[in-house]
Amino acid sequence: MKFRNWFLLILLFLATGINAQIKNPVKFKFTINDLGNNQYEAVLNATMESGWHIYSKDLPEDTGIPTEYKVSGKNIELIGKFSEVGKKHEEFSEAFGGTIVFYSNSAGFKQKFKLKDPTKPADVTSEITYQTCDDRVCLAPNTLEFNQKVTPKGATEEAATDEKTEPVKDSAKVIETVSENPAKQEMTIYETSKLDPKQLKIKTIDFKNPLTDCGTASTKVDENYWTYLFLGFIGGLIALLTPCVFPMIPLTVSFFTKGSKNKAKGKRDALIYGFFILLIFVLLSIPFHIIDGIAGNIFNEISTSVWLNIAFFIIFIFFAGSFFGYYDITLPSSIANKSSKAEEAGGIIGIFFMALTLVIVSFSCTGPILGSLLGSAVTGSTNVPMLLTFALAGFGLAWAIIFGLLALFPQALQSLPKSGGWMNTVKVVLGFVELALALKFLSKADLVSKTFFLKRELFIAIWIIVALGLALYLFGLIRFPHDDKKPKISLTRKILGVLGFGFVIYLIQGLIPSDRPKLQLLSGILPPLNVSYFHDEKDGILGMHPEHDFFKAIELAKKENKPILIDFTGYGCENCRKMEEFVWSEADILPILQNDVVLASLYVDDKEELPEDQKTKIDLGEGQIKKVKTIGDRWSLFQQVNFNNNSQPHYVLITPDGKVINTPVSGYMPKEDFKKFLECGVNYYKKSK
Repeated sequence: MKFRNWFLLILLFLATGINAQIKNPVKFKFTINDLGNNQYEAVLNATMESGWHIYSKDLPEDTGIPTEYKVSGKNIELIGKFSEVGKKHEEFSEAFGGTIVFYSNSAGFKQKFKLKDPTKPADVTSEITYQTCDDRVCLAPNTLEFNQKVTPKGATEEAATDEKTEPVKDSAKVIETVSENPAKQEMTIYETSKLDPKQLKIKTIDFKNPLTDCGTASTKVDENYWTYLFLGFIGGLIALLTPCVFPMIPLTVSFFTKGSKNKAKGKRDALIYGFFILLIFVLLSIPFHIIDGIAGNIFNEISTSVWLNIAFFIIFIFFAGSFFGYYDITLPSSIANKSSKAEEAGGIIGIFFMALTLVIVSFSCTGPILGSLLGSAVTGSTNVPMLLTFALAGFGLAWAIIFGLLALFPQALQSLPKSGGWMNTVKVVLGFVELALALKFLSKADLVSKTFFLKRELFIAIWIIVALGLALYLFGLIRFPHDDKKPKISLTRKILGVLGFGFVIYLIQGLIPSDRPKLQLLSGILPPLNVSYFHDEKDGILGMHPEHDFFKAIELAKKENKPILIDFTGYGCENCRKMEEFVWSEADILPILQNDVVLASLYVDDKEELPEDQKTKIDLGEGQIKKVKTIGDRWSLFQQVNFNNNSQPHYVLITPDGKVINTPVSGYMPKEDFKKFLECGVNYYKKSK
């Protein structure tokens, strides 16, 4: 996240205080365009805050909540179906096991219509039902109405309008009472002009003052910039060991330390040389920042495009062939010649072009490594420009440090190993790594296209073959074009070969059928569990059958004398599924959920309708009207007014008499944080019984 975004986020938090928990990341603007010839277009434009998205109407079944847009009015006749406008993104969701389709930043929804009687005006009602998500949470599905009057030229004063909605009064009007035992807990929902926690809240619930202050889990989003800096640094160190770069180290450093009459000046120039290497690699990321305004769209398209992922797969295979020694990947010689000629300028400019020449001539070895970093960043995050800057900076930093230190301590050059066949071994090992990474892109293409040919077990089997091939090569049983006919198998090669066989043994366990995740170290690389030859759907959540009504959960908790874990969730909540699959399923989490709490999963997107006498509309201001017509609407409002939060997943531990035990937590979080939250509340309740 950019610094200005952090700054604005802090200001927003300070300005909104506790109410910052209620998120409203989407703004709408409703307009009606006159197209002429008695044709009109109702346009609803949505603007989303950075990082948030809403789903498309074309969302596949059994994934998220597709957007629905309806236009109605007594004196209007619709022309065709509504259409969407904006940059549509497609991305495979491991939680849903399918492709999700969504819009980021902005989207538009259009519906054409005409007036049945062009001599009379019409009141046009625009209604949208949508769900908003980011990388951590999903908000409850929302239904809003917008109204606008169309008055054609020459229309009579009498309006052919839709039925009027009763104005919302400030005085409270009871529309719903839900209670298992009227003498005990009771929830009353009122119809008011504004959501009033005093009217909607269950009296015993006070999330601001929990019974204990332990177990507050951190839900901070982990920015991985430093991870990419580290990966880039490691990539730079590896590149230094390749035949294209390693022989250049002593030659270059010796040039600066011995080629100058003033040794101090030579060392200074060598340090400047290292700095320019770092600068050049950082400058390679500048083009991605220039297109920063559309970078998210571009890289998301790359990440989810079938053909582009296949292209990455082919490129990585091509890189592997180069590392194996079947051909070289080089930039046009004219580029290197021009850069080398510019070195004659001398001084600072000459040093810069020396650094540039090194980067260019070493491309055949560094190109595949940089390509791996590029592919990883593009498919691993939406903030690609900054990730690439950190990755390339790490890469250049490794070179700058080595050249700089050797310039300061030239005697260390004598301790460097001599160039030889070991450098070709490094290249070949990198070739096997490229083969393994290539398969990830093919898998992504397979998942997005829903062909599901590359099952989890097939992926693992191919990786076993690659790892086995690497181990056999390290023991000298496989040779490539630039290998010696009788290679010397050093101790290092033997150790790495043994590690290769160990990795094969580790991978084999992934071929054994299991309902629980295995190969945790590869959880972000392998296809998801449901893309498997052995996948079998089971009822419930991990064998559990939670309550879906808060008040039934209250009664059950009283009978069993257990605390209640309220799980505000949704059928279309991707992050909720991720929590269930990757956190709830853990061996030290699942028994707590099964034995120590009453689980109340309240689905805020439950589409089952409420009885007619319980449906209502709430004016949210700015022309937005919230409809309360489903069970999901009920639990969504219940969450907002009792816990001042409208994101999912959201977890609250309460006692059977409705008191909040510890601070609620939201969003996808590490297992240890969720475990701390659970154990805190459960242990407190057991001690207080």
